[in-house]
Amino acid sequence: MATTHNLGFPRIGARRELKHALESFWQGSLTEKELRTEGASLRRRNWAIQAGLDLAPIGDFSFYDQVLDMSVTLGNIPERAGLAEVSDLDRYFRVARGRSANDDDGCAIHAGEMTKWFDTNYHYIVPEFHSDTGFSLNSERLMEQIQEAREQGLTPKPVLIGPVTYLWLGKSKDSSTDKLSLLDRLLPVYAALLDRIAAAGVEWVQVDEPVLVTDLDADWRHALNLAYHDLKTCTPKLLVTTYFGDLRENLQLACELPVAGLHLDAISAPEEVARVVDWLPPHKTLSLGIIDGRNIWRTDLNRTLDWLEQVHDRLGDRLWLAPSCSLLHVPVDVDIEHKLDADIKSWLAFAVQKLDELDILARALNTGRASVHRQLTENARLIRSRQVSGRAHSPAVTDALSNLDGHTGARQAPYRERIDAQRRQTVLPAYPTTTIGSFPQTEEIRLARQQFRTGNLTEAAYVARIREEIAYCVNQQEELGLDVLVHGEPERNDMVEYFGEQLNGYAFSQFGWVQSYGSRCVKPPILFGDISRPKAMTVDWIRYAQSLTERPLKGMLTGPVTMLNWSFVRDDQPRKDTALQLALAIRGEVLDLEKAGVKIIQIDEAALREGLPLRQADRASYLDWAVNAFRVAANGVRDETQIHTHMCYSEFNDIIEAIARMDADVITIETSRSDMELLDAFRGFEYPNELGPGVYDIHSPNIPKKQEMVALMQKAAERIPSTRLWVNPDCGLKTRRWEEVVPALRAMVQAARELRQAIQ
Repeated sequence: MATTHNLGFPRIGARRELKHALESFWQGSLTEKELRTEGASLRRRNWAIQAGLDLAPIGDFSFYDQVLDMSVTLGNIPERAGLAEVSDLDRYFRVARGRSANDDDGCAIHAGEMTKWFDTNYHYIVPEFHSDTGFSLNSERLMEQIQEAREQGLTPKPVLIGPVTYLWLGKSKDSSTDKLSLLDRLLPVYAALLDRIAAAGVEWVQVDEPVLVTDLDADWRHALNLAYHDLKTCTPKLLVTTYFGDLRENLQLACELPVAGLHLDAISAPEEVARVVDWLPPHKTLSLGIIDGRNIWRTDLNRTLDWLEQVHDRLGDRLWLAPSCSLLHVPVDVDIEHKLDADIKSWLAFAVQKLDELDILARALNTGRASVHRQLTENARLIRSRQVSGRAHSPAVTDALSNLDGHTGARQAPYRERIDAQRRQTVLPAYPTTTIGSFPQTEEIRLARQQFRTGNLTEAAYVARIREEIAYCVNQQEELGLDVLVHGEPERNDMVEYFGEQLNGYAFSQFGWVQSYGSRCVKPPILFGDISRPKAMTVDWIRYAQSLTERPLKGMLTGPVTMLNWSFVRDDQPRKDTALQLALAIRGEVLDLEKAGVKIIQIDEAALREGLPLRQADRASYLDWAVNAFRVAANGVRDETQIHTHMCYSEFNDIIEAIARMDADVITIETSRSDMELLDAFRGFEYPNELGPGVYDIHSPNIPKKQEMVALMQKAAERIPSTRLWVNPDCGLKTRRWEEVVPALRAMVQAARELRQAIQ
């Protein structure tokens, strides 16, 4: 009998209940007890959905981030978060976001660094290590959840981040610390945790080691062997879990680890299933991730069974079935999508439906296909309806792509020539100041958008309301003294969704929310067909904003690779082809903005690095087509038009040459949480164009001080000549409040003025 289990479930709730509870707590309108009660309620609902599984994941629920949860469990919380004088939850949120509920400026701390979880749009709080880092067990959270699950009648399977992946995810905060040197201190705490779990009567523990799908040197490979040989005497059975890629040269290592089972992502590594079946010792369990945990299309159940039945014949009871990875990366339930196009909805499976698919596959294996004949027949009908639908294809888009040539993505002149033309056209001071694009999205603005969508506000009234907000944003920036302004984006619900709604080939859910970090949720659009732009998308708003000021104002667009990586993307053609379709659509908007007199255009590629393959050998191909897509979108303009781009939290060392090939005139990046360490990539590479390293951490409610920002820019000037530096926040200000934004930007402008005086 094949066993079913799940690697993790979305914790935000079908209607973002966790987001609303967290933000109420941070604002002081919800007590800690009430927040914990809401968390317990969400867990019960999530477990009720998973009640049909043989084993249910425990510990995958988090109030902010599962990596930070693991740091708490291991007693690895920075001292700056406070000691006995504050609660555990207050320390937790201080690390996550710089402050907790009711903390004043005196309690605010430097929030933990945040970066992307492998190649996803999920962000995690980076563990911090020092030469004297010690670890101590804090297992109360996990043990309480194990007890809760038992009371609900579930068989719990605790979920832990493995010791080697935990070290790999972290960052040494002093140059003398080798992360692997901490393994000897870490393993006894893991052993104690496993013993405590065993004492609670738990048989299986899921230990996530996705580091196994990355390029590992001999030291890291040895660390994996060492760790699991050290832990093999612990009582619970360990299921080492890998996902997001294939094992390649680590396959034998993974199969031979002294653990009871191995999970393989069969969606990302289908060709490795047979090899793992051959390699895995006969006493070990093999869990196969057979349902895509990162995309939302239905699984072709019959096709999956065609190969899965052969594996089941060989392994029998040793075969476990699961999604490929945690379902954290998909929305909760497609059945509540009452406004989604009926055909497109029938092609989709969110987290709830993916577990239904898992159940059908298990029943087909365990009791024969005949027992689920009706479900398999209906699945085949829906898979076929998508395949034969003509809605995904446009001959006009095919023709447009065929007309591209080698000159489409090239600027007319090299940077060193066109920057002179840009500076003559737009005169700016040294250390010019700007923002990344969005300004606070107030409740009033959200209400106006909602009323317009539901027909309770006329188009004329809506346009007037948005223009009023744009005028307010422009006025605020002028009063603050910013050099290059933005219109504030009050008309935009999301930087991808807004554009997708105006492009052919996209569909949109109402409740398809996915957690990005903490309370930040995104609703990825569904890219199901060929992309084209019926009309201009931003020109009227930008033209109006520019009419209100004599200062230069940026046109704000989302780039093609970010549109791709932050959408649920069609799986019936290569991603690079879809990216090029998006590039042509964005190119049309860029050219229309230029015709409207916009002199500076920002094309955000916040997610360019996010799509970077985890394996070095695969990266050149991705970077080639990703950079080409950006260049096609951006480079049809005159030399005088200045192109900006923006990238979110990323390590740039391994892609710095590709960033340079994008040939944007100015790139802004997030660097404040890393204390400008991310700019180390620019030490050994002479980046040719201009750079805006973020000095204001917009993911924290803390208001930065002028001297902090001056110090950050002085660090930046050690790597990039001051003549090519801009001063800006880390990212857009959409999630912040005006009472935070105004003093922060005022301090930023003052910092720029002090920097200018220092070079006069």
